[in-house]
Amino acid sequence: MTSTTEAPPATGASRRGAAVLDGPWARFAVRRASQLVVSMWVLVTAAFLMIHLIPGDPVRSALGPTAPASLVAARRESLGLDDPLLLQYVHFLRGLFTGDLGTSLTSRLPVSEVISQRLPATVQLALLAFVTALAIAVPLGVLMGVLTRGGRRRGGELAFSSTSVVLGAIPEFLLGVGLVYLFGVQWGVLPVAGRSGPESYVLPVLSLALGPAAALARIMRVEMVSVLQADYLRTARAKRLPRRRIYLRDALPNALTATITLGGLLLTALVAGTVLVENVFAWPGLGSTIASSILLKDYPVVQGIVLVYGAAVLLVNLTVDVVLALLDPRSAIRES
Repeated sequence: MTSTTEAPPATGASRRGAAVLDGPWARFAVRRASQLVVSMWVLVTAAFLMIHLIPGDPVRSALGPTAPASLVAARRESLGLDDPLLLQYVHFLRGLFTGDLGTSLTSRLPVSEVISQRLPATVQLALLAFVTALAIAVPLGVLMGVLTRGGRRRGGELAFSSTSVVLGAIPEFLLGVGLVYLFGVQWGVLPVAGRSGPESYVLPVLSLALGPAAALARIMRVEMVSVLQADYLRTARAKRLPRRRIYLRDALPNALTATITLGGLLLTALVAGTVLVENVFAWPGLGSTIASSILLKDYPVVQGIVLVYGAAVLLVNLTVDVVLALLDPRSAIRES
């Protein structure tokens, strides 16, 4: 006589856990994580090949044409540039996992130390510019959407659209030069170089934030006008609900989706825009460092900063995807 042992019935908690693991959120997380890993690998490989695809000897370029051949050979050997390419790639990957990004050809400091010294200034500048852009764009876009809904105030809409288009088209560095001339040269009310106090942040932050703020405000106005024409908001107005509730609780969350998407893209542009703005204002961040390293042909530093900028862009894009999925879970389900 044989006996069989039946599995115990699944509890409610275990069934919910299995549903989560097999559900659209799990597939969404796995897909996004896989995309991030592949993108990071492509970025790392491209950064590694950058030095090897540049014509000439990077060590000779960094040390100058008058450097003794023995010094160039010793420096190449110390950096491992005489090893086979595949072995260099393996060493490069191993160094990334241990935080070793190589050594600067000019200062002889570890690249990770150079980046750690300059990264906080760039992060502060980019985040302050992003927050400033949102603080300007969202209230302004909501206000203009409310004022110009249903074809009202066409003159105000035209003036707003024209101004925002012009501001959005001006490059950050050119806007920075204009702000330096006005506030630094003509009026002398704000510092135009360095990072010496709260007032030194004003011009660099405005240079980075005004263009994105104009573009975001324009998108926010369009989305707000579209949402305000929805049937459920017409019903809310017909019931004479408080305007604050209609605009802020009912309309604003639905109008923010496109703004957040564009805001994430603009944040990546802000990170890249710091390169030029930091050079305009002599800002001690990664942007000015990479510019000077290119001039000095210090390719390991350039390589490390490119990795940091690329990783920042990928992480921002991932964050935007997650935030949008949380705001609209149906998007995660549809893509799974």
